[in-house]
Amino acid sequence: MNELTSESLELVRDHTVYACVMGSRAFGLATEASDTDRRGVYLAPTPLFWRFEKPPTHVEGPREEQFSWELERFCELALRANPNILECLHSPLVERVTPVGEELLSLRGAFLSRLAHTSFSRYAASQHTKLVADVRIHGAPRWKHAMHLLRLLLSCRDLLRTGRLTIDAGPHRDRLLAVRRGELSWAEADAWMTRLVEETEAALSTTPLPQSPDHARVADFLHRTRRASAAA
Repeated sequence: MNELTSESLELVRDHTVYACVMGSRAFGLATEASDTDRRGVYLAPTPLFWRFEKPPTHVEGPREEQFSWELERFCELALRANPNILECLHSPLVERVTPVGEELLSLRGAFLSRLAHTSFSRYAASQHTKLVADVRIHGAPRWKHAMHLLRLLLSCRDLLRTGRLTIDAGPHRDRLLAVRRGELSWAEADAWMTRLVEETEAALSTTPLPQSPDHARVADFLHRTRRASAAA
């Protein structure tokens, strides 16, 4: 975790190119107790890279539940189909966007590929293992985590089916919130998870997603953005 120095604060305050709200509020699953999770992307001025001590790749804060990435690090993670990063690009709750941020958003399709199947599935499997451990130790899972895992599986399945990433829970909201309240048994929730995994695997064979993301397009964007920053 990065210490919030004055330089880090300045990067987030003065150089953020894209900021959004994530978590339950972006997913359409917020309750009165839900936090407001803020995520952002900042562009560190190019001259900061010309010294021995490089600018931070990410900054936590300064607000509660706020986390930001430097543009290059954000793009690197997006090209790897990191679920949290890809979902940030599709938040319906945008709080700030500059011209650089607009171009970043225009690249959403360039980041999407069949790599998402591997990254989303791997993350889902790790979360499922934790839920199973909770059931074994405590007799029940953490229902909020179970709800979010189901939402992620729905998102991954539909991404592979359509080639588009949608993070709003939409028509599944009521049932997902019922999971959060513990109104479904663990057996019912687990069966839903299993079915979604099977549907995701089936969708992989016919997905319109390309095999790999468009590295060249993203690299061109980063190169032009760094050069413009240096010139400024």
